[in-house]
Amino acid sequence: MAVPDERPTASAADWVRCEGCSVLIYGKRFRRTLNVCPECGWHARLTAQERLEQLLDPGSTSPVDHVEPLHDPLGFTDTRPYADRLADARAATGLREAVLCLRGRIEGRPVVAAAMDFRFLGGSLGCGVGALITEAARTSLRHRIPLLLVTASGGARMQEGVLALMQMAKTSQALTELDEAGILVVSLITDPTYGGVAASFATLADVIIAEPGARLGFAGPRVIEQTTGERLPKGFQTAEFLLKHGMVDDVVPRSALRPVLGKLLGLPPEQDHGHDQAAGLREPRPGAIVRRVEEVRERDSWEAVRLARHAERPTTLDYAGHLLDDFHELHGDRLAEDCGAIVGGPGRLNGLPVMLIGHHKGGPDLAERQRRKFGMPTPGGYRKSARLMRLAAKLGMPVVTLIDTPGANPGADAERSGQAVAIAENLRLMSRLPVPIVAVLTGEGGSGGALALAVADRVLVSEGGVYSVISPEGCAAILWKDSESAPAAAAALRLHPRELLRLGVVDGVVPEPPDGAHSDHAAAAGLLGEALATALGELVPWEAERLVRARRGRFDRFGVDGDEREGAS
Repeated sequence: MAVPDERPTASAADWVRCEGCSVLIYGKRFRRTLNVCPECGWHARLTAQERLEQLLDPGSTSPVDHVEPLHDPLGFTDTRPYADRLADARAATGLREAVLCLRGRIEGRPVVAAAMDFRFLGGSLGCGVGALITEAARTSLRHRIPLLLVTASGGARMQEGVLALMQMAKTSQALTELDEAGILVVSLITDPTYGGVAASFATLADVIIAEPGARLGFAGPRVIEQTTGERLPKGFQTAEFLLKHGMVDDVVPRSALRPVLGKLLGLPPEQDHGHDQAAGLREPRPGAIVRRVEEVRERDSWEAVRLARHAERPTTLDYAGHLLDDFHELHGDRLAEDCGAIVGGPGRLNGLPVMLIGHHKGGPDLAERQRRKFGMPTPGGYRKSARLMRLAAKLGMPVVTLIDTPGANPGADAERSGQAVAIAENLRLMSRLPVPIVAVLTGEGGSGGALALAVADRVLVSEGGVYSVISPEGCAAILWKDSESAPAAAAALRLHPRELLRLGVVDGVVPEPPDGAHSDHAAAAGLLGEALATALGELVPWEAERLVRARRGRFDRFGVDGDEREGAS
């Protein structure tokens, strides 16, 4: 068990010394800022009671049933009997265990909340904590409302021996039941969260939010340094480090937690009203999607490529800002990185909860485009998109993908990290996802890097988009032996919207402003929104089995003569 330093929790002192910048803060001011230093942003620890009072709507709370665990199962004694330590912790904190569980609401959204208290034996995971977390999960399951876990722990409770170790599996099993039932689980990581809690329920949530500076890990820094002799980098295991390395979805300051959590808790479709929420999407929108080849504007193929690559075309985040209410970007592949070339998160399109995922080139700023790898995802980007698609499937939310990439990242690091496998896994996942999927080629659709987000029920292309097995330059270099022949290759590849519709590769074309999407982002977003609403309106009423069957049939038909296929069947 990794036990961090035993820092006291700041509460009612007249003056508080900030542990971040050492400034003295007047106690009343400190409490007004939710125990956050107004100078440097240091977040002091909170008790479980303080945490829930800050998060839950006043007057909304009721207790979760208490489960009585085994008392001192080992008869453990070190320098003092464990029974005495337990009694002292209860007297000092007013809690029966290191976690407090309540039903309540956040921003009006129902939730079951379980908040850990580090004052109680270092927030250690023992039989009592395991029983209460499990009961909180079962309460969430019975009432079919989301579960919020607020973690603070030094690890498993050594005084309860191997029975404490078993609580990792017990709580993980409880969260598995919520996965199977399609119920949202959110973790709020606070400082510190280590050991058995970090390696079980804290990191099994669908969405992991962390407070600034919160530390999360299996082994603590001192243990790592003493065991390996390795000097750890500054900020190791902090929330900011974890965000960069793909382990958490977001770092949210305490003052913003309630609105952020309220948005997340409100996004899963209500069990009885999902079709009502989508009613507006099913209204006919004539012309929102152009489905007839002769109605698509003719354009020179090379001109189409240049338009699709225009640096000022709207990005996925631009479209999210215009189209979605309550959008919250989620980060990370939960393995190693947060690839900036793919972005995504949940939001509401005309009231319907959807999961938006898309390539992101970065817009016209060169430094930002470089940071976003020019929209060429690494394996971590595809793993992030797969994670978000699985979350959408769990919650019954349609998936919308916006595709704009020259192709997958061609670097050596991407190959070492399994680029081909990551793309292949996405293709397999999307072929069986039990929720509607609408993909739109909003710019470049380059090779397998594009297809990895385009195995969908409806595949659309923006009027200024293209879709190809290879870039015209690459095709010209290989087949013409001359990259200057790119315009000829573009024409031969038939990659512009009119030809894509004729080939049946896309189901329709999304109109753009007369001068292109780059000329008017708001208008382009409005047209895209109409197309998405139309496509989703067609698909939302379908049952999962019908969706998957039709999606597989759609791709099964490509490249096979229709008459021959009919004869074979």
